Amino acid sequence: MRWTLWVPLMLFAFFVGVAGYQLFQPKDEFIPSTMIGRALPEFELPAASETRPGVTTADFKDGKPKLLNIWASWCLPCIAEAPHLESLKEEGVEIIGVAIRDKREDVDEFLATHGNPYSRIGADEISAVQLEIGSSGVPETFVIDGEGNIIHQHIGDVRARDVQRLLEILEDAS
Repeated sequence: MRWTLWVPLMLFAFFVGVAGYQLFQPKDEFIPSTMIGRALPEFELPAASETRPGVTTADFKDGKPKLLNIWASWCLPCIAEAPHLESLKEEGVEIIGVAIRDKREDVDEFLATHGNPYSRIGADEISAVQLEIGSSGVPETFVIDGEGNIIHQHIGDVRARDVQRLLEILEDAS
């Protein structure tokens, strides 16, 4: 009868061991878009800013590769990436923005405060385009070739160390 007292303790120890093991396993939080290698879906977004026009799929089909940056004025990492997007713009990269669930006055205030690297900015008020292209959050940047195909996805804010890599990918897309 004494062994029956040990069964609950052994089960408890087993579950604690499994939970402890799982805590120390590396997590793969990178969720790549299933749209990489595919054409952008058809969309037309109204302007999210007073200073820039809206965005359509046709804007990506002029033969020149571009960056598509998914961002929001309420996004703190978007503030951190702003100077690096400006660096890309200074290198001649065209960046088209899609503002997620944002108000026009907030977008304009963000751009006035942190700079405006965008040639166009579309308002994605219900995240429909964001979800269609496989974006899982903000900020997120996609390299789009001159025919409107998604060729690369950068999850998270663009940092100084990412600028050169994005320039290389854009060059290869030319």
